[in-house]
Amino acid sequence: MTRLLKGALLLMVSVLLLSACSANVKEERQATNDKVVEAFKNASKKANNKNKDIHFYLPFGYEIKEKSQNNILLKNGSKTYILFYNPQEGPDSQVVYQAAINNKKYDYKKTFKKDGKFAYLLIKELDEEKQEVTVGIGGVKMTTEVKTKSMKSDAETMMYIVNSVKKVEPKAKQ
Repeated sequence: MTRLLKGALLLMVSVLLLSACSANVKEERQATNDKVVEAFKNASKKANNKNKDIHFYLPFGYEIKEKSQNNILLKNGSKTYILFYNPQEGPDSQVVYQAAINNKKYDYKKTFKKDGKFAYLLIKELDEEKQEVTVGIGGVKMTTEVKTKSMKSDAETMMYIVNSVKKVEPKAKQ
């Protein structure tokens, strides 16, 4: 009888802990969404970096690790971020968003618009403690893996970076 009682008690505690973790992930996703929307609606940061196709803002602590066609690999401490851009797509385009959701199943998807810009937040749960986060505007997106507890601050910074991206206009030949 004692073993049965202990087993039932252990099962109830496990269910409570799992439901609490699930609620925390949901709360973190909503808080992340709120921060991303706020960063999207605020004025874009001034560009302080560039490559041949785009100018963009990089916050203190971020550095460019590698550049390739349409991708910039960024580092901030031990975290790695991928900044992808499609120079053929404008800020109102949904092509990159559609490609992302057609290639992978996300646990959380939100889109929003302002001033002719189409923005989105995509979150895929990797495990209870880790999430894959993608934010984007039109033909630009940024993706990383983050701990659930730091998801909102990382996603907010990512949106500031994505929102700052401006295409470099080719110089006219004379």
